[in-house]
Amino acid sequence: MAVITCIEDFKPLYRRRVPKMFYDYAESGSWTEQTFRDNANDFRQIALRQRVAVDMSGRSTTGEMIGQPVAMPVALAPVGLTGMQCADGEIKAAQAAEAFGVPFTLSTMSICSIEDVAAHTSAPFWFQLYTMKDEGFLDALIQRAKDAGCSALVITLDLQIVGQRHKDLKNGLSAPPKPTLATMANLATKWRWGAGMLRTKRRGLGNIVGHVKDAGDPSQMMAWIGQQFDTTLDWNKVARIREKWGGKVILKGILDPEDARMALSIGADAILVSNHGGRQLDGALSSIRALAPILDAVGGDVEVHLDGGITSGQDVLKALAMGASGTYIGRAFTYGLGAMGREGVTRALEIIQNELDISMALCGRRSIAELNRDILRVPEGFSGRWE
Repeated sequence: MAVITCIEDFKPLYRRRVPKMFYDYAESGSWTEQTFRDNANDFRQIALRQRVAVDMSGRSTTGEMIGQPVAMPVALAPVGLTGMQCADGEIKAAQAAEAFGVPFTLSTMSICSIEDVAAHTSAPFWFQLYTMKDEGFLDALIQRAKDAGCSALVITLDLQIVGQRHKDLKNGLSAPPKPTLATMANLATKWRWGAGMLRTKRRGLGNIVGHVKDAGDPSQMMAWIGQQFDTTLDWNKVARIREKWGGKVILKGILDPEDARMALSIGADAILVSNHGGRQLDGALSSIRALAPILDAVGGDVEVHLDGGITSGQDVLKALAMGASGTYIGRAFTYGLGAMGREGVTRALEIIQNELDISMALCGRRSIAELNRDILRVPEGFSGRWE
């Protein structure tokens, strides 16, 4: 097996082992995929400032996210259908995150249920909530997350309407996969993935199947989901969900300073600067370009986290130095999971931490607390001067 030295090294193995529809699900954005590409490309425009003859001993990547100690300020982002990338994928990713000392966020659209993940881990994890029209189901999800001991609720705000992702439509994305001729031909080449799926009972959307009477077989379930995203969501509803939860709340999908101020006004513990991985509004700003104006808008009164395009420790370093207090990885850990299971997630985290540590040291910093924009060379006008 090839030596894995960076996140990109996972991709050839990931592509060989995971069915095409699930590889494409991770590797796609909406419409033209402009924002999907910009998320990663805009990080590359920021240069690092090398410093020498600085004491680099006693370094640490440790920090905190919403008051929780972390081995590095990197959480595993909520990724739908993670259990289709690898059998029992959410459980394996959560176990890897727990052992490493970083937060794991379970998606509402997970294959392994809230209860499944709680039964196979000991550290509290975070739960990501999609707001849905069925308030009974929504309330039940919140209570289930409470019962499982989840330590934070991540409320996604940018999916009231699903952005069109061409590859998913062409592939007929579903969980489990529909037995079309093209799908079965592709699955026949993924024997390792298939063997894992045969050994597990978790093949549907675990947080929905068995909990909604009108979501039985895959076609019924996908139809139900498609009708459930709440187009009437407003800040009053977000505030009510926060009150129902009663614990730490992270608001995900903030890309505009005005929305950041609204999130602050309703008492969010953190806001997550995110464009849904470029999978919703194509043509929106990349997350890293949107960060600085949002930081200015909230003035340090709330934690500001960031996701989108982070595939290295240097990306993490740049986001933290720009002012983010936490970051999230989605595709980076998904590549590792699909390629090598739990071991792959652990290796992805090790790679990112190692890159973060070495790059931080070469910039003359020994701890996360010492990071600031002085270690960066940010292009003039990077955050934009928009009319």
